[in-house]
Amino acid sequence: MLAEFSVVPVGAGESVSRYVADCLRIVDKSGVDYHLNPMGTVLEGDFDDVMAVIAACHKAITASCARVLTTIRIDDRRGTEDGLRSKIESVESKVGKRLR
Repeated sequence: MLAEFSVVPVGAGESVSRYVADCLRIVDKSGVDYHLNPMGTVLEGDFDDVMAVIAACHKAITASCARVLTTIRIDDRRGTEDGLRSKIESVESKVGKRLR
């Protein structure tokens, strides 16, 4: 499955890159395949593994912030692998070129 998530500390000011970095350390250490984008992080793996990473990130930020908003979007399609790359490659093949 693929899951895109973001963890936003409410009331932490305009820049939240410090909190994003804290989450990405957790994601990177987890061993779950991931892709960082400007608005969140996409994880790919087993449901329980992916949700455990998201929960760990949420809990880490709640430890230092009184209010946290975590958003999760899940694409759970059976029988597919390497969705982080294959979904992009599929669109690029239809467009006829590599996209930014």
